Amino acid sequence: MKGVALVLYCFGHFIFAIFYRLFYRRRIYGKENIPKKGPLIICANHISWHDPLAIGSALPVHYKIKFMAKEELFRNAFVAFILRMVGAFPVNRQAADSRAIRRAFQVLKEGGVVGIFPEGTRSKTGHLQRAQKGAALIAGRTGAPLLPVLIVGPYRLGRPLRIIFGPLFHLPPLEYSSREEKKAYLEEGSRIIMEHLQALLPADNNGGTD
Repeated sequence: MKGVALVLYCFGHFIFAIFYRLFYRRRIYGKENIPKKGPLIICANHISWHDPLAIGSALPVHYKIKFMAKEELFRNAFVAFILRMVGAFPVNRQAADSRAIRRAFQVLKEGGVVGIFPEGTRSKTGHLQRAQKGAALIAGRTGAPLLPVLIVGPYRLGRPLRIIFGPLFHLPPLEYSSREEKKAYLEEGSRIIMEHLQALLPADNNGGTD
């Protein structure tokens, strides 16, 4: 099964890399910021269902990025099969999903790459939203570096699509002695993550990515 999953991932990577280059004129910036190997947490803004495919195919194929995907997508048996074959795993966006968090911990412990959309849901306006606390929790607990990725759309045929990789950064270790301290850490860590995404906004986008 692992061999089939690997073939499927590599084939999909090849197809989607061509697809986004040809039909969406995808351009990739900041490739020098991509480390050669994990562990790594990729934190990206979220403007379309295309995002995981566009980002995954923009990365080196050996990354085999594992995205947290909303659990609703796994309700369709065929879609769930494909998602699992390429390494995605479900996350409940309505509650603290300890199972998804543990899965992310395991991927990073093994030197893998986890993809997270800190905002938790797609932006309808294209503007950056406030981050949920999951990405900060995972980064603070594991010490894994974060790679900010900004997608500048829109996803329209013939219109340029930009994917911008920013410099790596770390969050300090998650240490706390009370619930209030943990909450404060996660809020500040989430703010820092979005600040790094904000810094990647091109001057010609006026704060939006669509």
